[in-house]
Amino acid sequence: MSKTVTPYQNEQVTKKEQVADMFNNISKTYDFLNHFMSLGIDIIWRKKAINELKIDKPQLILDVATGTGDFAFEALKILKPRKIIGVDISQGMLNIAEQKIEKRGLGDRFEVKLGDSEKLPFSDDEFDAVTVAYGVRNFEDLQKGLTDINRVLKPGGKAVVLEFSKPKGFPIKQLYSFYFNYITPGIGKLFSKDSRAYTYLPESVAAFPDGEAFINVMKAAGFKNTKIRPLAFGICSIYTGVK
Repeated sequence: MSKTVTPYQNEQVTKKEQVADMFNNISKTYDFLNHFMSLGIDIIWRKKAINELKIDKPQLILDVATGTGDFAFEALKILKPRKIIGVDISQGMLNIAEQKIEKRGLGDRFEVKLGDSEKLPFSDDEFDAVTVAYGVRNFEDLQKGLTDINRVLKPGGKAVVLEFSKPKGFPIKQLYSFYFNYITPGIGKLFSKDSRAYTYLPESVAAFPDGEAFINVMKAAGFKNTKIRPLAFGICSIYTGVK
């Protein structure tokens, strides 16, 4: 296993607590920076990930590491499920999500709650689908998190994971590395007042077991029919698996 990368390198505090603190710190600028730094491409990637569920027509969806709710809002629009429940460990991010839910009048179809991805506050076999966008690399214990996601899925239910990966080919690999390691932390520092948060981003991506390694973790967590779909020369990947 690769070493655990944490936002603040404080050995007295768990990765989970540090991640919650970090997202509380950057919650107010998170949406803006996401779209700005990805040049808006993150919106296209989200749509592609959500489209993986179109054929399944899930009615009850759990969005893990829901953050400010962007992925869930998009899923509501595209999939028209009965309900989405979003769970996150950062109350700061959930506060923003709640403001958006109220503003859009979607309280009956989208609710959020504070919760831990490794101990999801739901019963077994509850959801038709589970989604995680840019959240799995923040899990303290990846295997445990995916196993719990599998637990709350109904038999035959699908998990869709969208996550950064490491491009392999020249020159994308070099350009991506430069942008992620030098430009991203600079922009993050400028707007979010938390310089560590956007240094942690490339570090956590570098340490994340992407590609086949992640598929192996999914299989070990009980998923079948696992698939990888690389996007944008491998900058991002969509992973799917069925319970």
